[in-house]
Amino acid sequence: VLVKLLIFSAALAIAPVASYFLSKDYLWEGNTTLAAITAIMSANTVLVAYIVMSIREERLATVKPATSHTTEESKKDR
Repeated sequence: VLVKLLIFSAALAIAPVASYFLSKDYLWEGNTTLAAITAIMSANTVLVAYIVMSIREERLATVKPATSHTTEESKKDR
């Protein structure tokens, strides 16, 4: 979990800055307003990806204990 957080933190730091400068120079031909919008969109994309990943991970974590609990022997079953 910590590794995923570090990866998304690095992506949140690098992606907007890189997309700003790359889109300003190559995509929008010097228009800083459109380059800033591109950087904002890339930051939001990273955030949404992190939220979706954490929700999926949480759903998998809540499903697994329920299935493993039924296979384990409890004290009452002994």
